[in-house]
Amino acid sequence: MSAVALEIKGLNAWYGESHILHGIDLTVHKGEVVTLLGRNGAGRTTTLRAILGLTGSRTGSVRIGGVEAIDMPTFKIAKLGLGYCPEERGIFASLSCEENLLLPPPVGALGGGMSLAEIYEMFPNLLERRNSPGTRLSGGEQQMLAVARILRTGANLLLLDEISEGLAPVIVQALGRMIKMLKAKGYTIVMVEQNFRFAAPLADRFYVVEHGQIVEHFDAVELSAKQAVLTELLGV
Repeated sequence: MSAVALEIKGLNAWYGESHILHGIDLTVHKGEVVTLLGRNGAGRTTTLRAILGLTGSRTGSVRIGGVEAIDMPTFKIAKLGLGYCPEERGIFASLSCEENLLLPPPVGALGGGMSLAEIYEMFPNLLERRNSPGTRLSGGEQQMLAVARILRTGANLLLLDEISEGLAPVIVQALGRMIKMLKAKGYTIVMVEQNFRFAAPLADRFYVVEHGQIVEHFDAVELSAKQAVLTELLGV
């Protein structure tokens, strides 16, 4: 088994007085694609946010590449090589597509990430729209831009939150191809996904989150055997 990219033990997280995560344990190895499944409000997005220290408070252990990050501020955690693509995408409307790509600073020990040429090879839509304002891009193009912007930074552990949500099937297929390409390049990916059909063929392993706890964990090869359990837990 390859080295551990992310190891979470006993992670608790709060928003104000609300206790959202109750002892999350999960491990992600380098080069893996791991998907967090669960109903809305189960705590999947909060898990991603808690890894980066974006919740109110948190306790437990979050080790990124072997480095304990539970007491680090968010900007230092990002410099461990994390890239976060939130559900709301965060595209700067007043900047062009290419200006959005050029904006983020490098993170991680390796410095710079993919070149613009590599980005445009992976996302030909963005090459066509490189001079368009962020607001003029379609939802699918904005999603591609949000992920591509992370790849420019040199981040090698990607946290992707519902990247397929509300997009046309052709765009979802393109995002699926992108995930496979990134995995082939050695990226480590943690995805929160509601779209089970999108996530199922991409992930190496699955964790099911319910009420802020991990209630199921299994490998992709066990997927068919777990179908009845998943139907009960997710209604898929």
